[in-house]
Amino acid sequence: MNIYLALTILMSLSAGFAYFNQRVLKFPFVIGLFFLSTILSVFVISSRFWLDIPLLEIKNYINDIRIDKIILNYLLGFLLFAGSLHTNWNNLKSHIKPIALFALGGVFASTLIVSLCFYEISFLLQVHISFIYCLLFGALISPTDPIAVLGILTKANVPKKTEYIIVGESLFNDGVGVVLFIAFLDAVKNGTFNFPHFGFLLIQEAGGGIIMGFFLGYCLLFLLKSIDHFETEILLTVAFVMAGYSLCNYFNSSGALAMVVMGLMVGNFKEEITTSHDTQDYVNKFWELVDVILNAILFILIAFVIIVLDFKAKYIILGFSSILIVLLSRIIIVYAPYLISKNIFSITRKEAKIITWGGLRGGLSLALVLSLPNCETKSILLIVTYFCVLFSIIFQGLTIGKIARNN
Repeated sequence: MNIYLALTILMSLSAGFAYFNQRVLKFPFVIGLFFLSTILSVFVISSRFWLDIPLLEIKNYINDIRIDKIILNYLLGFLLFAGSLHTNWNNLKSHIKPIALFALGGVFASTLIVSLCFYEISFLLQVHISFIYCLLFGALISPTDPIAVLGILTKANVPKKTEYIIVGESLFNDGVGVVLFIAFLDAVKNGTFNFPHFGFLLIQEAGGGIIMGFFLGYCLLFLLKSIDHFETEILLTVAFVMAGYSLCNYFNSSGALAMVVMGLMVGNFKEEITTSHDTQDYVNKFWELVDVILNAILFILIAFVIIVLDFKAKYIILGFSSILIVLLSRIIIVYAPYLISKNIFSITRKEAKIITWGGLRGGLSLALVLSLPNCETKSILLIVTYFCVLFSIIFQGLTIGKIARNN
């Protein structure tokens, strides 16, 4: 299957599912597409009992297209830039303490909590997983996914203050989670854990990504300020996202953090860099459209992951257990600061409840687990990660609005 045919299938499915969702299901856009594509995946798997379909060939093709590469190398940069471009920095800045706490300390704490609990549960179930892989699972599942969060919270009528905290956390903690994951993965590849090297990688990835983001953002602002022509400005933003993200990967710095910083800079200084409101509107509408199209492709891609899973009873039990572990870690990292110091972080009990349930996991976690070296442990982690993402997007995503209204 060539690239054009694959894109044609993805776009056709996206359009068809989006239409059916709007006409019949009326779920939030992200949830509707993920739900329908998951049903399609289950149908493909189960159809081998009554249809003569080349299921093995389909699995091989899904493995060959490298969904992790598509998400991490192509989609993520565009989606993060588009999301941060429409985020008001003043709203985030007014809640910077809880955002910084959850995006930095929260990811580290959650990684440790999830890793320890996951290691113990897998041992009890006699599923042999080394602790370094448990750390990898903790790192990939701890960050809340900005793509899922941005796509769902805007339709859930969550109070603005709470929405700003969850969105701000999700924009930054995915970069922290990716940095942790890369550092632990490096230890797996080297066969040993070296703490100084681990610390150096963290600084290189996170610090380098933020610095690159400021540099790219400043350069893009300078160019945008010198013209007032929406076609050229759109081309410049696309070029900076593509070239900037690739440049970060080349220098082993976090492209995710760089795109968030660049998007915030351009989005919050856009009124100062152009004299035409029409130009601003065209640029914003373009990136809103890019966000919608790529979200549709992303959540159809990640639902297809279920086709390549090799389900076993104890893996399924471990998957359900992992959902509880992730929820437990989320409760601890949100409620611990609330109980220790309510005044410093200014979070009420009702807000803590919404923030806890609004910690959605999505495509980023699946992309990271798919990027692991091929082994039996990868298959296990893929199953438990998919269970966590499925529960997060479908159940948490559909109920977050109700929880917000009841509070």
